Amino acid sequence: MTKFLQVHKLSMPLWLIPLLYVGVTAVCGFVLPRLEHEFFEVYTHGTSVASAQATLSAIASGMLALTGIVFALAFVMVQFSAMAYSPRLVTWLSHDPTLFHALGLFTATFLYAIATLTWIDRDGNGKVPLLSVMLVVVMLIVSMIAFARLVQRLKDLQITNVLHFIGQRGREVIRAMFPRVDAAGGGASESWRKVAEEVRQRPITQTLRYSGEPWTVAHFQIEALVRQAQEADAVIVMECAVGDSLADDSLLLRVHGGKQPLAETRLRQAIRLSRERTFEQDPKYPLRLLVDIAIRALSPAINDPTTAVQAIDQIEDLLLRLGRRALDAGCVTDQRGVLRFVFPTPTWEDYLALAFDEIRQYGAGSVQVVRRLRAALLSLAESVTEAEHKRAVQRYLQHLDLVVEHSTLDALDQAMALREDRQGLGMSRRRPEQ
Repeated sequence: MTKFLQVHKLSMPLWLIPLLYVGVTAVCGFVLPRLEHEFFEVYTHGTSVASAQATLSAIASGMLALTGIVFALAFVMVQFSAMAYSPRLVTWLSHDPTLFHALGLFTATFLYAIATLTWIDRDGNGKVPLLSVMLVVVMLIVSMIAFARLVQRLKDLQITNVLHFIGQRGREVIRAMFPRVDAAGGGASESWRKVAEEVRQRPITQTLRYSGEPWTVAHFQIEALVRQAQEADAVIVMECAVGDSLADDSLLLRVHGGKQPLAETRLRQAIRLSRERTFEQDPKYPLRLLVDIAIRALSPAINDPTTAVQAIDQIEDLLLRLGRRALDAGCVTDQRGVLRFVFPTPTWEDYLALAFDEIRQYGAGSVQVVRRLRAALLSLAESVTEAEHKRAVQRYLQHLDLVVEHSTLDALDQAMALREDRQGLGMSRRRPEQ
């Protein structure tokens, strides 16, 4: 049985980061200069009052301009990502902590420079406080480092880095959700599918429906739901899957058996909703993003089949890993091995359809894309061990050949398209006759 590992991370809203910088700077700007004036008044900077005031004024005004540049840079990054790759990647870029830390640091430097200005020539003493001025200089240097780091983040917008990021998140989800077939034991998936079907035949003692605006299921708190089912000696069967959009009155779950009804408030709290899909517990989402990038690249407006081929590289890797996993993570037991929680998970055919159908449809006229698809399918056919999975891959190979046969390609191009090539074009391979 799948042991579902959940990692709960404590995080705060990103918009609080600049506010924390501002709050800490406001306190420091009020306290530190007074402490310095009280206890370290003898330590002064050799710069003249006029020069110190001009320097601090330039730093303060420069930080405001730099903050505007950061906003413009963030806007360009988000717009470029939405237009070139996928609108769903906007969340990844807009939630980058580097951006929020940079904004907070620039604002803090501006505020502390203003605070230090008020202590230059305090009460006409003609002194420039050393420690405060040096702190402003240090904050300025750190701000420049942060700005350079932010500009370096533009490198992450390169298509190779974007695809690798999505693929890496997909690999993390697959490792967390699915055990390897050799570790799960042969026939385990089929056995648990039968158990889940038997559970669904038991009397339904409770149902829970969603009420409200359309939201997306982000993830299930597996441990909490299993614990609630165990307390009532029941089985909770989810009728919605991670990634589903819920409309008003959508059925969330059914409870089969049980000694007493489960608290609806606790059940709802264990189902986390979001405005958009996330990578958590959703191995389909990275595939969805990769396919989005591929079919956008294949659109007549862009016409970039090489990007589609690079996306297929990541798609193939994810499917190869899924093919070596037991795809029965939708059945969760308690400590005694009793089934307590069932939730929908995609089948192998679902993954194949998501990964290849749209790319095959939009890329049927590209020899490069068809050759790369064929190479990926042949690699999957050799890698998967379950007979049912292998037959599904063979059907996709036959479908691909049929699409090539009925495409607008001439006979010579069709012959080229039927050769697998991991590079799309440039390294065709002939397989020995079986």
